[in-house]
Amino acid sequence: MKQRSRHIFVVAGEHSGDLLGAKLMSAMRARSQTPLIFSGVGGEHMEAEGLKSIFPMSDVAVMGPAAILARLPKLVRRVYQTVDAARAIHPDLAVIIDSPEFTHPIAKRIRRTMPDVPIVNYVSPTVWAWRPGRARKMKPYVDHLLALLPFEPDAHVRLGGPLCSYVGHPMIEKQPWIDSLNPRELHLKLGLAAGRPVLCVLPGSRPNEVRHLMQPFGEAIGRLVKRVGPLEVIVPAVPSVRPMIEAALAQWPVRPHLVSGEEDKFKAFRLADASLAASGTVTLELAMAGAPMVVAYRVGPLTAKLRFLLNVSSIVLANHVLAENVFPELIQEECESERLSATLAPLLNDTPERRRQLAALSTIRAKMLLENTTPSDRAAEITLGAMDTNMLPARTAAPVLKKAS
Repeated sequence: MKQRSRHIFVVAGEHSGDLLGAKLMSAMRARSQTPLIFSGVGGEHMEAEGLKSIFPMSDVAVMGPAAILARLPKLVRRVYQTVDAARAIHPDLAVIIDSPEFTHPIAKRIRRTMPDVPIVNYVSPTVWAWRPGRARKMKPYVDHLLALLPFEPDAHVRLGGPLCSYVGHPMIEKQPWIDSLNPRELHLKLGLAAGRPVLCVLPGSRPNEVRHLMQPFGEAIGRLVKRVGPLEVIVPAVPSVRPMIEAALAQWPVRPHLVSGEEDKFKAFRLADASLAASGTVTLELAMAGAPMVVAYRVGPLTAKLRFLLNVSSIVLANHVLAENVFPELIQEECESERLSATLAPLLNDTPERRRQLAALSTIRAKMLLENTTPSDRAAEITLGAMDTNMLPARTAAPVLKKAS
């Protein structure tokens, strides 16, 4: 007797979600005892796994309040179009991936019109950092939340959010590859001087970050050379901002080595005695590569006035994993050359500050890594389980919502 296929409706709204969705789909198919059919919204990676996207994901891949506002009518239409597609197939499961401004309105409408469909949310919104009330508001329409960071399940318990499980950051799957890299190869490739300390500088991957950070970072390096002597400086750059970085480097007092690509970036992390980095996911990448760091950030004056909305003692993800502020962070007015150079200098020698960071880096790896599984497999196990357990309370379908004109 032929097994009944199960239909999974998956919705992603940007490139990182497309990558997660593709790995999840592959892992679900490998684990499932019955055939799976996927539909929804995704990019090239999810389509390569068999999903036929309802419309191009680029239609909704926007970031920031201004960009969202400018494309709001189209985004609203795409939300309703996605919900209509879900209703037409009445899936066995719905999975929303990150991009909460797009995916959560869809999940709410699926819950109202199809209350028997389990909904899994892959990637927790940063409710632990700002707008904590979102956690409780998610609970009626998210049945299981898959967290990338180990402290997030406790945060949702504290804030009254939905059931939440740590499945691991996708970077974990890179760990064996990171460990296999030989940083000495990059040392030889760049012709670095023997015996000089190596500093890795990461001014960000977005134009605004590069615009605000290149000047203080360059001035800090000039002061750092006066404090500790000659340095070798490596700057990994993504293609989208490389021209901006190259233009700003002309004003730096030290001529750095500019590198591109994932392999040279992680070799630079492993080679560096210390790093100066913009706040972001890169702090976790540095931590998993075992690189001591100082984290800095600057924003424009209008954005800076909104800092009161943040509900955290640190903006550094690596500090949150530790539940302790080990990695220094210099934000806004503190992100200036003298403070940056004074904070970096101890990391370039065998000092208590450096030893404390090295011990913390080992702890982070232990907290992040999963035992005998990968993030994609763990996420697939929970997601498939959402269809196989009676996890939904009895609900009454709400009236169908009127479409936006």
